This record gives sequence, structure tokens and C-alpha cells, in this order.
Amino acid sequence: MSSVEIHSVVCEELNNIAPEVDMQSVNPSADLREALDIDSMDFLNFITAIHRRLGVDIPELDYPKLITLDGAITYLQKKLGGGNKG
Repeated sequence: MSSVEIHSVVCEELNNIAPEVDMQSVNPSADLREALDIDSMDFLNFITAIHRRLGVDIPELDYPKLITLDGAITYLQKKLGGGNKG
């Protein structure tokens, strides 16, 4: 799965949690919880949605790796075994 496809899935799931936010305006290195004004339960819902959608097991110790958009994409690419950047 390419980074573009992963980005699309991540943004779609984040939009399900914070539909009022324009994901294009979110800084990819910003803390998603602050950028989207979501709480820890919303963030957990995001993690769960990604698990369901992509079939990726995300241990609690790895949650901090998904705090930013860039971090989430990099993490998921590694978990999905994809090295394709495009």
C-alpha cells in the first residue's frame, strides 16, 4: 500500500472523528489531538478504526508513533510492509 493510499485512509478516518476539520490544512507534523481538538477517547477511536480498516495490530506502546499525520503514515507503511513512497 502506498503512502498516498495510507494518507487517504488516515485522513478519511480522522474526518469521521472530526468532520469539521479540513484535513488539507492540518500540519503533517502537528499533534493530531491538538490540531483536530480531539480527546484521548477520540484518538483511541481513530486507532481502532485504522486497525479495522487496514487490519494492522497497533500495540498501546506504539500509539505515540501515530500522534502526527506523518508519523501515522510512516508507522502504517512499515507495518503494512510497504516501502513505496508514491
